[in-house]
Amino acid sequence: MSGHGTSRRGFLRTAGVSAAALALQRCSRVREQAPAAPPAGTPNIVFIMADDMGYGDTTVYNAESKIPTPNMETLAKQGVMFTDAHSPSAVCTPTRYGLLTGRYCWRSRLKEGVFGGYNRPLIESDRLTVASMLKQHGYGTACIGKWHLGLDWTLKEGAEGDRQGRRTIDFTKPILSGPTDIGFDYYFCTAGNPTDDPPELFIENHRIEYMEPEWEHEKADTTFTEKAIGFIGRHVATAPDKPFFLYFGVAAPHIPWLPPDFVKGKSQAGLRGDQVFLADWILGRIMETLDRLNVSDNTLLIFTSDNGPREGVNGHKSSGNLRGQKGEIWEGGHRVPFIARWPGKIKPGTTSDEVTTLTDLMATCAAVVGTRLPNDAGEDSYNMLPALLGDEFDAPIREATVHHSGAGVFAIRRGEWKLILGAKHGGYHDGGPEPDVPGQLYNLADDPYETNDLWDKRPEIVENLTRLLEKYKRQGHSRPLTG
Repeated sequence: MSGHGTSRRGFLRTAGVSAAALALQRCSRVREQAPAAPPAGTPNIVFIMADDMGYGDTTVYNAESKIPTPNMETLAKQGVMFTDAHSPSAVCTPTRYGLLTGRYCWRSRLKEGVFGGYNRPLIESDRLTVASMLKQHGYGTACIGKWHLGLDWTLKEGAEGDRQGRRTIDFTKPILSGPTDIGFDYYFCTAGNPTDDPPELFIENHRIEYMEPEWEHEKADTTFTEKAIGFIGRHVATAPDKPFFLYFGVAAPHIPWLPPDFVKGKSQAGLRGDQVFLADWILGRIMETLDRLNVSDNTLLIFTSDNGPREGVNGHKSSGNLRGQKGEIWEGGHRVPFIARWPGKIKPGTTSDEVTTLTDLMATCAAVVGTRLPNDAGEDSYNMLPALLGDEFDAPIREATVHHSGAGVFAIRRGEWKLILGAKHGGYHDGGPEPDVPGQLYNLADDPYETNDLWDKRPEIVENLTRLLEKYKRQGHSRPLTG
């Protein structure tokens, strides 16, 4: 595709207060603007994100995967697969924040870990999001699936303090703020992970809906899928000349691995593997819907994951040959599948090894609609459209990329060099960083599986990358700002 490309076959061999008030006023003015007419040919954008799906789970990236993923294979043949794509965090809530805002979540109040179902909203009310930006440019917008970014629940009369679930929340009253307050026209979601994170209920546009006659984990993703198909159908029928943006947060293959009966046994990797197959089935249903409604040719369709996986079973390598898993700072914790299709724009069957992270969605979508981000939005988002389209470019698009573990461990990647600070272990599953260990340094070109620590041998690289990370933290952005 570019000077940074690699062949798919070769890859598979190796990778198996006043200021606040002004900001609120600015936001209010922005949201009150009439949407601009979208440029001719502006595509629909469908972004599907699985939960805890690893780099080695799909046959697209791992020829030895024990899980059939035919729809992902088809998508890759019709578009481009990125071999060096990353979630901005190795766990879910911060990734979702970064994805929708184009800003690393460690700049927010959430410095480590994830949210539960009862937390207050994490995305700042005055912050531009992918949804609100696209809405300004004439898009209809929808959020379906797992939310996990906090909601403003209505408390019972006399209840005080933080939310304590059923003791303090009035579930008969509407949600006070949620996705529709940051740019989405419609949403149908769960507050947290629908399979293991209370409250176990669906929410549709601030209205709370319990599953009847009782909640069934196995039906969460199939319900989400029907809602996603319904949104696409309604939009095409009622606003055929208006593009749409669908953000679809799939729950699979997150624990506790309760697949619906129709996918049980479809993999050779246990119930978790069956859940990965379910994610592929969901992708297939969306692709079928786009085809049936004759909108595939004008839709940018992206499939990815929010972070790395939990370990597989029966010899299945859910991270491929990468070191680490969900929550950890090593590559297996945050390198994710990323496959995109845009007929007539993205060359079929292509591969890119350009480094990208999910925060880049915002700047990329801005480029798609022909606008530039303001300096107070998308602070860590780079435009990856050239890499998607296979354009030639002489230098890496990103200067560097910051990684973050579930326990708050930092790493920074520039070129082939990856610096991990203050962690002997990956951080998260094994207790987090160890203060007696200054860090690790790996050359990913020579050592993609992070086995040879060069911290002591290349002190100049350690110093330079440490300074760059501190600069990114101090200045509040990593992308270059406009004048």
